[in-house]
Amino acid sequence: MKNKPIYVETLIKANIEEVWERTQTPELHEQWDIRFSSISYLPKKTEAEPQSFRYERKLCFGLKVTGWGKSVGTHNKQDGTKTSSLHFGTEQVISPIKEGRGYWQYIPAEEGTIFLTQYDYDLHNKGVFGQFIDIFFRPLIGWGTALSFDVLKRWLEKGELPGWQYLRFCCNILISLLFCFVWVYQGFVPKILAHHPLEISMLSSLTSLTGTKAEAAVAIIGIAEIVFGVVWLLYRNKRQLYILQLIVFPVLTLSAVIAEPSIWTHPFSPVPFNMSLWILSIVGFVLAKDVPTATNSIRKKRIR
Repeated sequence: MKNKPIYVETLIKANIEEVWERTQTPELHEQWDIRFSSISYLPKKTEAEPQSFRYERKLCFGLKVTGWGKSVGTHNKQDGTKTSSLHFGTEQVISPIKEGRGYWQYIPAEEGTIFLTQYDYDLHNKGVFGQFIDIFFRPLIGWGTALSFDVLKRWLEKGELPGWQYLRFCCNILISLLFCFVWVYQGFVPKILAHHPLEISMLSSLTSLTGTKAEAAVAIIGIAEIVFGVVWLLYRNKRQLYILQLIVFPVLTLSAVIAEPSIWTHPFSPVPFNMSLWILSIVGFVLAKDVPTATNSIRKKRIR
């Protein structure tokens, strides 16, 4: 069964000329489009010749994908709509894409410009293995296109440079993964796996629970911490989680000190550890404001 083409659409509060410039000028295009590290136009022999270009996408460990492209045609309608058709591909088999075609369209709207794209591609490996890889690659490149469109939208509407947007985006992901690890680890290892005596004794000092009841209560707290760690991966509004942690970490620190006053002198004491996480929560809260997201784009083609 043939896969559906990738479709992404967004409304940008800017005129068509501004959107056209940011998308058709190579040194501007490569700044916001996460699919490319660099784009270079090749010289044309005649003005009527399609515009050819070379693109590059740097990967990890020094690997990179280099490909070719052609702007095979531009069409302007009387209502101001512009369409730019593309033909692209690469000979490198490390890229699932062998060759593809698509278009960008710029439609005037009351609030600005509707900017959309639709494209599809052929695989280097058309067998079972290639189809299996495409199960993961197609959603990934569609997500990357949608994320890039949102970065472009924010650049035009709010003036925030794409590089700073991507820096905040990556930092937000890294901090979220860190907090996920911290909460899952703290919930599972000392509380559930090891049944650490210090965890049990501190809870007993703060409550009337002792023995097996204290152990069960610590395990329940561990499960709650694991769940909260998973929430860091799934919940979109990270700023609300940061606010919650700004309240929780001081409470946890104070509770630990009250339950076990000598904890101040322990190696890797939870006091500086919790303070570090509290400060990191402040940093995350600031960086997480209005982070670009692929969810702001329309992913299904509409009938006009």
